[in-house]
Amino acid sequence: MEPVCLIIAPSNFLLDERVFMSLGLLRIAAVLERRDVPVELVDLSGVENFEEVIRLHASSSAARHFGITATTPQMPAASKIAAAIRESRPDAVTILGGPHVTLVNAAVKQEMRRKAPGRAARALATLQRQFDILVAGDGEESIFLALSDARPRVIDADDPKSQLFLTSHALTTLPFPARHLVEVESYHYTIDGFRALSVIAQLGCPFECGFCGGRSSPMLRRIRTRTSESIIEELVQLHQQYGINGFMFYDDELNVNPKMVSLMKSIGDAQRKLGVEWRLRGFIKAELFTDEQAAAMHEAGFRWILVGFESGSPRILTNINKKANREENTRCLEIARRNGLKVKALMSVGHPGETRDTVRETREWLLEARPDDFDVTLITTYPGTPYYDEAVPHESEPDVWTYTYQKTGDRLHGLEMDYTRVAEYYKGDPDGGYRAYVYTDALSSTQLVALRDATERDVRAALGIPFNPGAPATQFEHSMGQAGPLPARILRRSAAAPR
Repeated sequence: MEPVCLIIAPSNFLLDERVFMSLGLLRIAAVLERRDVPVELVDLSGVENFEEVIRLHASSSAARHFGITATTPQMPAASKIAAAIRESRPDAVTILGGPHVTLVNAAVKQEMRRKAPGRAARALATLQRQFDILVAGDGEESIFLALSDARPRVIDADDPKSQLFLTSHALTTLPFPARHLVEVESYHYTIDGFRALSVIAQLGCPFECGFCGGRSSPMLRRIRTRTSESIIEELVQLHQQYGINGFMFYDDELNVNPKMVSLMKSIGDAQRKLGVEWRLRGFIKAELFTDEQAAAMHEAGFRWILVGFESGSPRILTNINKKANREENTRCLEIARRNGLKVKALMSVGHPGETRDTVRETREWLLEARPDDFDVTLITTYPGTPYYDEAVPHESEPDVWTYTYQKTGDRLHGLEMDYTRVAEYYKGDPDGGYRAYVYTDALSSTQLVALRDATERDVRAALGIPFNPGAPATQFEHSMGQAGPLPARILRRSAAAPR
């Protein structure tokens, strides 16, 4: 059987790419393997000359279908990968899935409902020019439609009525991600000194924050949970197969699961049965956090949690539709401390109505609340967010779109961007290096960057929290393109694949 080539796109906007592997793509690989479809996995994370590498592989690969999953910041690299494949293999079929195309497709459907096709439709058309097949939504069943001769150009699995949309039962019965197709040892992440891997126990977040992608995407908004038994089985397997005692839960908000406390107790029971101690880390929603949850998390092995507080300004918390107020955010930190949990506060600047005073309030709250770690990022108006989907052309500035939070009238202006070409907006070196593509009525893009940098620098200095830069990308070396097979760190094949 002809193999399928799946490609992990590089994330060269990150300081260190070899931290968390792409579980979504590895889960699709596992589904293919379960149905006896051989898989080639090309892992380009941390590879600087990735276009050269993919040309080299595509020219000799037995695969004709090449699948890429990409977040929005990964899209410039994903577009270059597709172009490199077409250059080497004119007969290739390129398939794009993942969060970016899902968000763009959701934004297009919003425009269609308003009968006003606009920039989302143009963004989708750009993707269609660059890729042969687009998969929006869940890819685990969609991949088989994408491989068939009857495939449409756009496969919409972001519809709960579709058989392609995963239910909680389907999520539970999926095979675990095919981590054997990547060099697990090359990924390095620790939690309190415990080597760790990432896991996903549930999908979806039901909240409606204005800056967050997927508010109109059922795939990203509907909660779908695995059973505790399935989650424990995966943790035990990772522990036994790789000697892992640390687990990063990459769920949106762990405590939206009503059975979260019982899950934590089951995780603790599993450790006692194995005679081991684990360390865990994950995200929680501030206003839902309770002492019972915190105690159960500590018993399970959590010592760190991450919380998207976003702002210390009551005005901004209202404008972003956060649902949690400043007092609830402070209470969350107090609950964590009472129960032996450290908190990394995830903060952001550049929301509708942002001013010097609102940024100052964020700085003051950080100094008062004293989280154990934090970062401050700049907002980007991603497709699929209310900031993007509900924006209208600026009244006087070309290539600028304006979002207005209707309850207060505060505005955010975002520059039009081709997300297949630009990724400089995403994070950056915390010690400087950010670039803003938004501005408010009170603050220019340059001023937002300066205030972000000053807040991060001054609060870190005051709280004694150091910067923690990561590792640079690496260069895959070969001589004049006359290399043999790619090294195992980059290319692995399932056992059934031809060699």
